[in-house]
Amino acid sequence: MLVYHAAITAAADYLERRAPHRQAHFERIVGLRAQGFVIGGGPAPDGLTADVFYRVAQASDVVQLIEDDPYYLGKVWSTYTLRTFSQFIEPWELPPVVTDGSRRATLVEGVALEPDMATFALIELRGAGRLAFGGFFEGGATLGLLKTADPAEASGWLADTGFWKSETLTARALLYAL
Repeated sequence: MLVYHAAITAAADYLERRAPHRQAHFERIVGLRAQGFVIGGGPAPDGLTADVFYRVAQASDVVQLIEDDPYYLGKVWSTYTLRTFSQFIEPWELPPVVTDGSRRATLVEGVALEPDMATFALIELRGAGRLAFGGFFEGGATLGLLKTADPAEASGWLADTGFWKSETLTARALLYAL
């Protein structure tokens, strides 16, 4: 199975567009999670972007999952970019769905100096309850969902291991909905 990160951009008027599609979107995406096709994700606090992590058998499947979503069909989501993980650290458990914005997390991206050792560091962060899931793209680029609302703390957890180029680490907030 392939794991994809979908970086989604919402329409400028997404607030007006989403209302009639919101219930159908949640029902569908929660159903896809129950079937194992969605690992997790959520919107940015401002709602202008979203990040969703999909598990599929082939590349065309992820495109269909996104483009059949009520948010995409209703033009709430305007564009998306896909990246395939070459290595992925699975979540130990799927948390309950939270749609009120109360579960804040941080996505951290950066380049690993030593991908093999960085893999162990991510596994240790997951074991410590700090990493929900994440992994590596080709070339050692990393993306991880860290269980803190503090971007500096999240970046620090990776930087402190010494296995990432600290100057490449970036962090952004995510409302960890599912």
